[in-house]
Amino acid sequence: MSRFTRKLPLALYGLTGGIGSGKSSAAAQFEACGVPVIDADKLGHQVIAPGGRAEAAVRDAFGDAILSDGVIDRKKLGQQVFSAPEKRVILNALVHPAIYAEVEAACYRLAQEGHPVALMEAALLGEDGAIDSAFSGLILILADDSIRKARLCEARGLSPEEVDQRIASQVPPESKIPMATWAIDNNTDRPSLNNAVTRIAQALFERHPRSS
Repeated sequence: MSRFTRKLPLALYGLTGGIGSGKSSAAAQFEACGVPVIDADKLGHQVIAPGGRAEAAVRDAFGDAILSDGVIDRKKLGQQVFSAPEKRVILNALVHPAIYAEVEAACYRLAQEGHPVALMEAALLGEDGAIDSAFSGLILILADDSIRKARLCEARGLSPEEVDQRIASQVPPESKIPMATWAIDNNTDRPSLNNAVTRIAQALFERHPRSS
């Protein structure tokens, strides 16, 4: 079953991993290799921004407590949903359809530009034990919890308690290995990650060459 409303005009792969695993670093290298990446997290910000597809619905569901100066404050919203799983379910039900609509539109734009393949970067892909049937495959970035925690404390300035809360809000990334077309161990350094990504990018272009 697919959340997309139309058949996608290119091959779309998921790019996922637990928070702090290095998805963004992998995405940057895929982009450098010529594989466009659609950032679902950024789209999630856009759809709840003023005028966004899901803004009104999220405001109605969570009320004025999530607002700052009349605009949805993502930090306030995050404090609510990370501490209450039932609220996270409500938020996802409101935001995910809007995100998928934006991803679909992006796929059509990229296909018009001549791209045969693209990635959708999203932490929550495969959280329910399956991925959307429209995806051609899944790329999983893995890293040990201790490394992920250190990265998050350093890069995002989160407290250890906040990091533990965010990690606990996601299913164990290792549970997604059976769904993955490729899994990358990102416990070492950036050059090793870049080399692994480059090999996968080459494989993607072999699978999905540009039209002559």
